[in-house]
Amino acid sequence: MNNNTNLIRKSRIGKTFMGIGLCLSVVFSGSMLLPAHSVHAASVQGSSVADQVTATGKQFLGVRYQFGAPSGRTDEFDCSSFTQYVFKQNGIDLPRSSREQSQVGTPVSKDQLQPGDLVFSDTNHDGVINHVSIYIGNGQLLNTYRVGIGVTVSDFAGSTWDKTFVTARRVISDNGQASGGQTASSQASNEHSNNGQNASSQDSNGQDSADASVTVPSASDDQSDSVQKPTNEQKHASQHHWRKSESADGDHQKREQ
Repeated sequence: MNNNTNLIRKSRIGKTFMGIGLCLSVVFSGSMLLPAHSVHAASVQGSSVADQVTATGKQFLGVRYQFGAPSGRTDEFDCSSFTQYVFKQNGIDLPRSSREQSQVGTPVSKDQLQPGDLVFSDTNHDGVINHVSIYIGNGQLLNTYRVGIGVTVSDFAGSTWDKTFVTARRVISDNGQASGGQTASSQASNEHSNNGQNASSQDSNGQDSADASVTVPSASDDQSDSVQKPTNEQKHASQHHWRKSESADGDHQKREQ
């Protein structure tokens, strides 16, 4: 009788320890899985913001190009007012000019581009950034340039923007916020201050200068996005031409009547 009682007690004690062990195993297993889930959720959120940026930008396909277009205006853009507006609509503040925008976020190599990254080019071949595009995936850029073209989607590989590529910047972090934990515009201001430079740059009309009318090669050199030299009609439509000069923000064109 006593032996049976002892066996029952030992069996109960064994089951109790097994239950405790299983509970601890579940707790530790769950805690190990949580970080992976968080990383996945953050990545999805970042991708979602990039998709929203692309969708916002595509709403303006065909909107005309105008050098020095005021910030916030949507009936005309230049390249950096376009990127500034599109990102602002999705909660990310960018500075006004293409050169300032090239100093924010995280540097990205050309072969590591992701949707939502900013792509910067020096189409004048003078060492100064004068154009910015949005990489939207599948080897394509969303950007605006030159009177008669406006907001458009261009193939990147082999294009003018590819041949004159300077840098790319990631301003959308994995959690969907401005890369670097602050607004991109404040990041640019801090970098200017650290370099002893003035972050404020304006043209003769008091407007922030952006990229100038983009100088592009002939169509034979750039078949990928069908770039052509402006026609006489386009030149008359613009009612001005552009002359190279040094402007405060390094975008090297100014209007000449």
